Amino acid sequence: MRSDRITKGATRAPHRALLSATGFSRRNIGKPIIGVASSFTDLVPGHIHLRDLERYIERGIHAGGGAAFFFGIPGICDGIAMGHEGMKYSLPSRELIADMIESIVEAHALDGLVCLTNCDKITPGMLMGLARINVPGLVVTGGPMLAGMWRGRRRSLVRDTFEAVGAFQAGKIDFKELCALEDNACPTAGSCQGL
Repeated sequence: MRSDRITKGATRAPHRALLSATGFSRRNIGKPIIGVASSFTDLVPGHIHLRDLERYIERGIHAGGGAAFFFGIPGICDGIAMGHEGMKYSLPSRELIADMIESIVEAHALDGLVCLTNCDKITPGMLMGLARINVPGLVVTGGPMLAGMWRGRRRSLVRDTFEAVGAFQAGKIDFKELCALEDNACPTAGSCQGL
């Protein structure tokens, strides 16, 4: 296993000492070390629920005889970054994500990787990182956001917020209706309908 580089032999005593500080015990030596790249963040609606999925992934890795280690991956929401200086950072974040995955997996000699992801720059960045490394990998998504409902109709981010701004500016809807559309377009966690 790749992780033998950091766990086997007398010369790896310092490595094992550092791993033990994380809770990695001697009984874990010899188990595959599986990284979990999680893009959980409170800032992105597609990721706010990923903490729950992390626990299921962790239990699955342990049930399969592995040792799970989590590390964070940044997530930028295109919708929140849109229309201001923040948009400059969304597309380049794919390379940053791929670089982080490659760096962590190679530096820590991980045996496998689970990418827990969602949304349209984060998922491709994780796939790019997974393609760079020579380890078994799995991608788990947080799934889609449900459509909103208001006045008996399905509502979505694009049609009922971005386009509603134009309708408001053209005088086709009032501010109260704009706010109602805003409040009902994105009712749940998950990747937004703009994806």
